Amino acid sequence: MDFEQIKRVYFVGIGGIGMSALARYFVQRGKAVAGYDRTSSGITVDLENMGVAVHYTDDVNLIPADFRSLNGTLIIYTPAIPAEHTELNFFKNNGFAIIKRAQALGFIASAMSVLGVAGTHGKTSTTTMLSHLLGSSSVGCDAFLGGISKNFGSNLVTADKGKNLLVVEADEYDRSFLSLFPHLAIITSVDADHLDIYGTHEHVLEAFGLFAGQIKPNGFLVMKQGLNFTPKLASGVKVITYGFTSNADVYPSNIRIVDGFYNFTLNTPSGSIDNLHLGVPGKYNLENALAASAAALAVGISSDELRSGLQSFSGVVRRFDVQFKNATSIYIDDYAHHPQEINAMVESVRDVFPNRKVVGVFQPHLYSRTRDFADEFAQSLDKLDTAILLDIYPARELPIEGVTSNSILERMKNPNKVLLSKNNILEWVAKNDIDILVTMGAGDIDHLVPQIVEVLKSK
Repeated sequence: MDFEQIKRVYFVGIGGIGMSALARYFVQRGKAVAGYDRTSSGITVDLENMGVAVHYTDDVNLIPADFRSLNGTLIIYTPAIPAEHTELNFFKNNGFAIIKRAQALGFIASAMSVLGVAGTHGKTSTTTMLSHLLGSSSVGCDAFLGGISKNFGSNLVTADKGKNLLVVEADEYDRSFLSLFPHLAIITSVDADHLDIYGTHEHVLEAFGLFAGQIKPNGFLVMKQGLNFTPKLASGVKVITYGFTSNADVYPSNIRIVDGFYNFTLNTPSGSIDNLHLGVPGKYNLENALAASAAALAVGISSDELRSGLQSFSGVVRRFDVQFKNATSIYIDDYAHHPQEINAMVESVRDVFPNRKVVGVFQPHLYSRTRDFADEFAQSLDKLDTAILLDIYPARELPIEGVTSNSILERMKNPNKVLLSKNNILEWVAKNDIDILVTMGAGDIDHLVPQIVEVLKSK
């Protein structure tokens, strides 16, 4: 089915961050859009306000009548949807045109020059930063983001200018990024993750190698310095490394923290760019800025545009997202759900707010990830002054016998550790002195954020 033949697009799992960006895209291009998701969220409410029909019960009868017509209807689903899903099986059994989210993104991207940002962590912030740098410059871009950009107020960016560039978060889950053939790729990290899909770290590395091998001839690979990773690249692909030492092609110097934010000089093979100010805190954001800056410069942004774009970048919802601050307490919410992301988050908090007591509330995401990384999670959470664990958010998984949040708790050496239910968090926050509070996780812990803010305001 070519684009002109598509009259309607139905999304099975429309509330996901990647799926909702596609839904917005098709709405903007005049297609009728509807979909199912398990629960209502801010994202689904926004879609409903755009005229998208969304329902929250797996029931074929709730699918709008027009979308049950084969003619002109495209079905897009996320691999997180369980195999027994009633609606998805209705479409499969009745001959509908059905594609995965990654295939839809690849279909859209095939007509554009793609800048793909991949990595087991760091990709959402880097993708959003790169999109902002280009979108606020004379170059311009469209973008599909894996988070809500605070600058754009959306996970979809469209700009009718520039060089037909499309910035895409290239997701390794389910090998989705292999649907992309980028002109430029960023690889931020290649740690073990999604072992429920890959089985071993070696298979993760293999998939990233295949992705890098799909960079078009004479393109660019922007890669973090020191990755144990040597992909086979197409002819003429230029590798640009970034990092914090002068051995990298792109690196910072003269780094200063002023009021919690980084000022620095960016050193590149073409020269140095002085007096840069990053508009978001956190050392991991400085690292992401190196990657995004290297990519933006490679596709034609000027030094002055880079300086302006970095300073005006407001960040991503749920990435070092300061929710509350007064004279005595600070509350930050973050999406960190992998041990390395927790490490980066805690390090960044201590960089920006030295000598403060940090309480972390962590909701593990997936039974399989908890099982595979219990030791690493314990070590990461031990870096907090106080660690609070919530029950595992199962997402797409059924329970695994013997795997609970206690699997992490019992491995921790931190004496200030506790396992609480979500229902008890607000009471705990109300009763305890809070210096710095950080909530972390990729499940539904973000639903607690406004309530925690209200408790802190009332103290």
